[in-house]
Amino acid sequence: MTANESLTDNWRTIPNALSLLRLLGIPLFLWLVLVQQADIWAFVVLVIAGASDWFDGYLARKLNQMSRVGELLDPLVDRLYILATLIGLALRDIIGWWLVAILVGRDVLLLVLVPLLRRAGKVALPVSYVGKAGTFALLWGFPVLLLGSLPGLWGTAVTAFGWAFALWGTFLYWWAGIRYAQQMVSGGHHATPTVD
Repeated sequence: MTANESLTDNWRTIPNALSLLRLLGIPLFLWLVLVQQADIWAFVVLVIAGASDWFDGYLARKLNQMSRVGELLDPLVDRLYILATLIGLALRDIIGWWLVAILVGRDVLLLVLVPLLRRAGKVALPVSYVGKAGTFALLWGFPVLLLGSLPGLWGTAVTAFGWAFALWGTFLYWWAGIRYAQQMVSGGHHATPTVD
């Protein structure tokens, strides 16, 4: 049985409920980071989102609740979180717009190639471990950068740690994007194992 054959059409699953809750956290995060400038609370929202991203995939496998909706919803919520975080941090001058352009450019590249995937009869490519690792690094690096405003040596150390995660995540995000692009061009063959 292939990964796609094990997917169910039932969208009412615990992992999908978690993904929807994560989706509702995006406007809350933007309000905290832009309006209130409550960086600690924005940090908490991003940490919970990052942890639940791993947890919903774990539950999908553990409870055998992998669904077609989840296959699309989970990566969509990840991308929306990354985009919202990029915009929020760039508007606050915590990161540069150059990083926004690099990360958004990867998703624009994949979006342009979606017709090739559709032509092959696929809805989505399986999520790869490299892609998940990149998303994980970004979703942990960005919240840590929010704490870089702490005073003294602590703030400097936190900023360095946050940038290390963000830059490593950017590399992995693009690496996964190139692999996804290769799969789209080849008609979705040789897909990497699914993890969600």
